[in-house]
Amino acid sequence: MKPSFEKVPTAANASWTLLHRRLNDEIPFEWHHHPEYELTLTLNSRGHRYIGSDVQPYDDCDLTLVGPNVPHSWCSAEGVDPGQPHVAFVIWFSEAWAQSLMGLFPELGRLRNLLAAAQCALTFSPGFARELRPVIEGMAAQDDPQRLVSLLQVLTRLLHDSDAQPIAPDQWTAVAGTQGEDARLHRVLDHIHVHYTEPLTVPVLAEMACVSVSAFHRMFRRHTRGTLLEYIARLRIGRACALLLASETNIATVAEAVGYSSVVFFNRQFKAHKGMTPTEFRRQHGRRFLQGA
Repeated sequence: MKPSFEKVPTAANASWTLLHRRLNDEIPFEWHHHPEYELTLTLNSRGHRYIGSDVQPYDDCDLTLVGPNVPHSWCSAEGVDPGQPHVAFVIWFSEAWAQSLMGLFPELGRLRNLLAAAQCALTFSPGFARELRPVIEGMAAQDDPQRLVSLLQVLTRLLHDSDAQPIAPDQWTAVAGTQGEDARLHRVLDHIHVHYTEPLTVPVLAEMACVSVSAFHRMFRRHTRGTLLEYIARLRIGRACALLLASETNIATVAEAVGYSSVVFFNRQFKAHKGMTPTEFRRQHGRRFLQGA
């Protein structure tokens, strides 16, 4: 299913946008994209979050930052309190807006780390989401200058969430660090994204990065927040999700297409990442995409 383009409205007296959604029945599946970053706090709602080819369950007080032009949608299954509406606070801002802030205020330079990590998406830990919930909820009643200060408070606080979970992008974008290290890892990850369905070894990739094996492990974990095997598995399972959602290709063919010679091992890996088998995943989610194709 091709995502629809969404034109994000921005008021004449504002440089970014806040939307306070209250939906009595459900959050509908609306597969879309836009060039702005989107920070969404979802309250009193449970369901699934669709970002790119990634599908994850969400619960009350879900806080996620989606990158520019990444297709996404939330889709509720139930309300936490059925008598109350599903609520979403949606914040949109452009990359140019963020860059201009960092250019004017060097104190905000570390926001580059946050934006780079969220080139696809970044889901924040429950503790940080609960901490920032009253700040975000309070923005709805604030005037424009107060609201801007609150947004900067939220974004700078999120920089400290070491348990935030990145969603692997389809194409890699450099994560902030030292310039030389970025260039080495950029070269490695470009190679991984082309060859992730093939056998890849740490010694070969370390040599490509011109570092020792132990240094490679440290560098890779620092930038991707995981191991090489975890990163490759996310890419493979993410691609498998896309194939399962977009077609009726049989499971064995999907497994082979993403680099698994054993269907049994593919099923085990898929269930470990998604909490269900590939067949269950297709049955539960595939119809949303195929019906809209």
